[in-house]
This record gives sequence, structure tokens and C-alpha cells, in this order.
Amino acid sequence: MRIAAVGSALPPHIYDQDALIEAFRKHWAERHFNLDRLEQLHRNVLVGGRHLALPIEEYDELTSWGKANDAWIRVAEEVGGRAVLQALDRAGLTVSDVDCLIFVTVTGVATPSIDARLMNRLGLKPGVKRIPIFGLGCVAGTAGIARAADYVRAFPDEVAVLLSVELCSLTLQREDLSIANLIASGLFGDGAAAAVVVGENRRAAGPRIVASRSIFYPDSERVMGWDISENGFKIVLSAEVPEVVRRHLRGDVDAFLADHGLSRGEIATWISHPGGPRVLEAVQAALEVSDDALEIAWRSLREVGNLSSTSVLLVLEETLRARSPEPGSFGLMVAMGPGFCSELVLLQW
Repeated sequence: MRIAAVGSALPPHIYDQDALIEAFRKHWAERHFNLDRLEQLHRNVLVGGRHLALPIEEYDELTSWGKANDAWIRVAEEVGGRAVLQALDRAGLTVSDVDCLIFVTVTGVATPSIDARLMNRLGLKPGVKRIPIFGLGCVAGTAGIARAADYVRAFPDEVAVLLSVELCSLTLQREDLSIANLIASGLFGDGAAAAVVVGENRRAAGPRIVASRSIFYPDSERVMGWDISENGFKIVLSAEVPEVVRRHLRGDVDAFLADHGLSRGEIATWISHPGGPRVLEAVQAALEVSDDALEIAWRSLREVGNLSSTSVLLVLEETLRARSPEPGSFGLMVAMGPGFCSELVLLQW
């Protein structure tokens, strides 16, 4: 089983953090909010700019969750389709080669789901097995790779495509002045990424998927997630996230690697979800790795922000493009998300 290629697609509406801060200052000034505190929170997340699903002036027209979700469906089809086509092209495949399409998101809802809508848009064959997954949040990029690997393990002649679309800007709660929502408004961005995973009977040049592991932490539901109401998705984002990382990640990774006769020192390539500065610092401390080991994750955070499940796939895409790990060397994909939980995927080049 191998990851044959990764593709991505970001909306064309790009804004630097200064422009976004100014827009939020104008909006929340009407509520007599501490605007200097807002700006400090947005600076602290170290995001330089983000891609937005819509031109910034159109967000004032999203006066209901229904309107925001309609925009989510429209843009998700567009960027999702482009990401799938780019990934297939890089893998030397076409839509006729796809046997399974896994779709992950946590920022919008649709029935028929986005994967079904892409069947028509992309001309996928009618027999494609579709697996839409909602609710895994930031962990879903790594979890989706693991589930795609499970699929092609059962069907070694087949091709699975994982598609992640996260349009976080369309979940913004304009009336929520909680610290969690203010941080989220400065941290999260929009985009899509797709990964092509092929069975062992197909030729591919990408890394081999050796194994995966899911770890669930009991009684941790309020660490991260959504509260869903008539107004849409309200962020749940506990300050405990970095502490949960420090408490669990090292032991989880060590136990997983030990089961495969490996240690952290034998991992040459780390592919981590860039949750935010404090989370990345906690990951780095837990794994006891150098600054360079997570450099791509840090760069992704600075350049486009946190794209929930899409982000770790962007880090994987850039790793495949720029790093060229040594043949035979090992890599580890790491992400954590709502549950609270971890997903680990062991790779070998």
C-alpha cells in the first residue's frame, strides 16, 4: 500500500493577517469589544495570511447558517474537485481509475454529500464506493489515510482517494465573543487536499503505508469540537489541548513504534498537523525533535493557517515535493482532534 500522490486546491481569495484583523476590528467595534486584545490574539497565532472561501466583502451577506452552508457546498465542490484531479494527475491516474472515494470534513453538511456531487462533476464511474466521514476534525487527514489504507489492504488491485475539504471561515460565529472564537477567527483558513492511496498490486513511487493506530482518550469530549445550534457551529477549543499533547503523545508514539521494532530516533521524517503555535511546541517537546523536524508544519501554519483536517495533507504534499526522504527511511504522520484522540500512520520511503 502506498501514497501515490497528494494534490491541493486553495480558494483564490487571499488576505494577509493585517487585512483580516482590520476587518474583524470594524465588525466587533460595534460591540465595544477590546480591539487591542483581539489584535493581540490574532498576532499570537503566528499566521501571516489565509485563503478564504469567499471574497471578504461577501461574508456580510451570510446572515444565516443556511446561507453559509449553501456557500460551503458550492465552494467545497469547486476546490474539492480541483484537489482530486491534481492528485490523480500527479499519480499518473485518471478518474476512471478511482475505486473508492473517502470524503472528510467538519465545516459543513450536505446530502447528497460532496463526494456524491463530485461523482457527477468529475465523471467518476458509477461503481465507486463512497465513504463520507463527518466530525473527526483536525485528526481526519491522518485518519483518512489510515482508512484508505484499510480499504486497499482488502482490495490490493484498487485505488482509493481521500479528499479533505475544510472551509473554516464559513463557520465563524459573529456574535460569539468568547476567547476560543476570537482565537479561531485568527487561526483557521480554507482549502482542500486529496491523497491517492493504491493497493500493493499497483505500481507507485510514493511512501509505503506500514501501519496505523487510533488512540481515544476517555472523557475528553470538551477538549475540542463544536456546539451546534440554530446559528451553526460554535467552536469548543480548550486551553488544555497543548497539555493533552504533552501528557499522551510521547507514550502513544513510543508504544506504536515499539510494536514495529522502531524508536523515535529511527523516524527520519515527521508529518504533523500544525494545530497552532502552542500545539506545535507541545508536539515538538513531546517527540523530543529538533526545530527542523517540524519546519514544514510551522511554515504551513504561517502561510495559510490551520485548515483542520486538510492541514496535515498539505504538510504531506510539501514533504513529498521538497524533502525526498532517503529510500528505506521511516516517517510518521501525527494528528490529534475531537474526541479527544490521536491518529498515527507509519510510512516507509
